[in-house]
Amino acid sequence: MTKPRKTRSVDVDRTSEDSFPASDPPSWTMGSEARAGRAGSAGDPSDRSSGLRPGTDRTRDEARPRVAILATHGFEQSELIEPKNALAGAGFEVEVISPATGSIRGWNHRRWGHEVGVDVELAEADPDRYDMLLLPGGVMNPDTLRQDERAVALVRAFAEQRKPIAAICHGPWMLVEAGLVRGRTLTSWPSLKTDIRNAGGTWVDRPVVEDDRLVTSRKPDDIPAFNDAILRLLTPAAAEAGAS
Repeated sequence: MTKPRKTRSVDVDRTSEDSFPASDPPSWTMGSEARAGRAGSAGDPSDRSSGLRPGTDRTRDEARPRVAILATHGFEQSELIEPKNALAGAGFEVEVISPATGSIRGWNHRRWGHEVGVDVELAEADPDRYDMLLLPGGVMNPDTLRQDERAVALVRAFAEQRKPIAAICHGPWMLVEAGLVRGRTLTSWPSLKTDIRNAGGTWVDRPVVEDDRLVTSRKPDDIPAFNDAILRLLTPAAAEAGAS
């Protein structure tokens, strides 16, 4: 008998000015020779905030799980920066992946906010290098990303590898686009509940919902509970890596 999946619950934005069309396929879908060729023709891109450059392959510290944050211009500022800081403060490596280059600008309630550096360009992002994917909200951000086939493929790849995915506010739009909500219980900003139900998911109005390896929350006010749920998921991974 298949063991039932455990579902656990604990008790804005604006429209986009920019879009980023899908172009080249992600490098992790290409053969090794093609990937090497692309890296060799990349030129000399500028340094990012983390010190990485697109396509840079850094030796992985297995004792420190790595989290990918997929975002673009118009992400809800607090929903990216606060989880990112919480993860970094707990000792995890965090990298921002985006179809944009250099930096992306956040949306802070009703106005543009701070910029965040892009560590890895989407075309060079490899899901094998990460232990979790985080999807912040903001209307512009996921509405742009869900139109980019590379971004949707990256989200789907994390699910296929059974790696945790955490999404907040409008971030679950990416889960819908990737076909990942059927049979799952999740929450989101209330305006997404019809999209989630139409895609076969069960929508609930709770601060955070954990369904197997999927963590979802509704809004910035839920960030403390969202962060706690993310850290709980990553802690076993950290302990296992540290013991190996």
